[in-house]
Amino acid sequence: MRSRIFSKLLLVFVLVIAATVIIIDFSVRSAWEKSLRQEIERNLSQKTVMFAHRVNTDRTHSLQDITAQEGQAAGARATIISPTGKVLADSEADPSSVENHSGRKEFIAALSGNLGSDERRSDTLGIPFLYVAAPVSGGAVRLAYPLADLETTTQRVRRTLLLSSAFAFVAALLVAALAAQYTTRRLQRIVAFADQVAAGDLTARIAETSVDEIGHVAAALDKTGRRLEESFAALQKNQRELETLLNSMQDAVIAIGPDGRVQWANRSMDRLVPQHVRLSAPVVETVRDPDFLAALRGASASHQVRSARAVSIVPGRSFEVTAAPMPGGGAVAVLRDLTETERVEKTRRDFIANVSHELRTPLTSIQGYTETLLDSAPEDGHMREFLEIIRKNAMRMSRLTEDLLTLARVESGEQHFDTQPVPASELLEEAEQSFHEVARNQGIELTVENSANSTVKADREAIHQVFSNLIDNALKYGGTGGRIVLGARPGLRGIEFYVRDFGAGIPSEHVPRLFERFYRVDKARSRESGGTGLGLAIAKHIVLAHGGAIRAESELNHGSTFLFTLPRA
Repeated sequence: MRSRIFSKLLLVFVLVIAATVIIIDFSVRSAWEKSLRQEIERNLSQKTVMFAHRVNTDRTHSLQDITAQEGQAAGARATIISPTGKVLADSEADPSSVENHSGRKEFIAALSGNLGSDERRSDTLGIPFLYVAAPVSGGAVRLAYPLADLETTTQRVRRTLLLSSAFAFVAALLVAALAAQYTTRRLQRIVAFADQVAAGDLTARIAETSVDEIGHVAAALDKTGRRLEESFAALQKNQRELETLLNSMQDAVIAIGPDGRVQWANRSMDRLVPQHVRLSAPVVETVRDPDFLAALRGASASHQVRSARAVSIVPGRSFEVTAAPMPGGGAVAVLRDLTETERVEKTRRDFIANVSHELRTPLTSIQGYTETLLDSAPEDGHMREFLEIIRKNAMRMSRLTEDLLTLARVESGEQHFDTQPVPASELLEEAEQSFHEVARNQGIELTVENSANSTVKADREAIHQVFSNLIDNALKYGGTGGRIVLGARPGLRGIEFYVRDFGAGIPSEHVPRLFERFYRVDKARSRESGGTGLGLAIAKHIVLAHGGAIRAESELNHGSTFLFTLPRA
């Protein structure tokens, strides 16, 4: 690489220097030759004019003497020519032997009264001459200057220029070689720095103090290297912190790339699978649960969070799988062990169901004996009052045990629903008919305002119980509004039923917890009315078992609306 950079730089310098030398040599030589020729012609013209002046004024010397003297003084051949072109006198030849000059250009110009000049090779001597002629009375005079000396001088100057150019070229070539070598070394340092950074050595630096363009480039690269080192150090720190955090999690975490291969897994995931996690291996070699793999593939393909339940990753244990897409492709999955939670939940449900079942018999006995005693108790006395309190609380506990049993059966899935296509209007009418008399006795108007012309998939008895719980709540807590409205309307995920009252409403902080078991907004009023606090929880689980959803909307002094959705048949 060094030789390539050096050779290219040197070649550029050589071309520039050679072109410069050639241009300077040609332009200097041409300008010098032109200047010298112009100087010779100007001097010869002046001497020719002086020669013509002497011929016109000198009457003491013969024409031959004047010609000889002027030719010697001018260093040129002097000639006097008659108007007819005949040579009258010549400084270097016998006039009678010289041919007629009537056709010469310089002579023709002189006869017309001008100073004439011409350059041509002499037929007599065979060398180039510069001829200048001036008019005189009775003809013209002419000086002929040989240009052989000019050519000799020009050749000598040309050799001198070539020699000087050669020395200048060699000197410039040496300077160019040194400059190319210096520039090459600086560029090599930059290239070596770039190679180090590309190889991962972010501690590499460039020692460059020059302030030229290469120095600016080196300084910018050095600054970039420092920032890369700082950014990479911060990234490594964040990565270590993230790995520490993920490894400290009890939940198992695994990440796969777009190709379905394992990119990373925390320690909990590695301890979870018997064969341990192998990085860069297909995820199916680590986990073969189909629901888990489907959630990962779905999250990676759809770029949406997917959830699943996996029961075959570890025998006897179940996991909740949440798979989320990663920005660069692939997905990351979190596995939460639900085994212990489900065991505790099942134990709780079984306990509630068993206790409720065991309480049914004694409560029935208490209620029966109390009613028997009431039949024989005197009308006015404290005994009857006490017996009424016992009977009332026995009935309340009986309702509570029944609700607990119902809720336990629905939550555990033991209660199977006979879902069939049912018109939505029939469910509304049955609910309205069941509570019509009760509402009228309390002075409340119960109406059906919307009845969707659709069929839903539902268990009549179960949905009737949902309506019963919701309407019963509306009568107890929203009856002050004097009106309760039932209705149904098409929704995005099915048919949405609603029960709306116009009572005092529910404070917003209570709305998210309304469907929790035993949660009461007004505990004192609920106990007085005989409520168990389980009606909305039962309604919620029945709706969820049908594949629907339930929610509540309320605003103080503007009533409440309970809505649940059932899938279309």
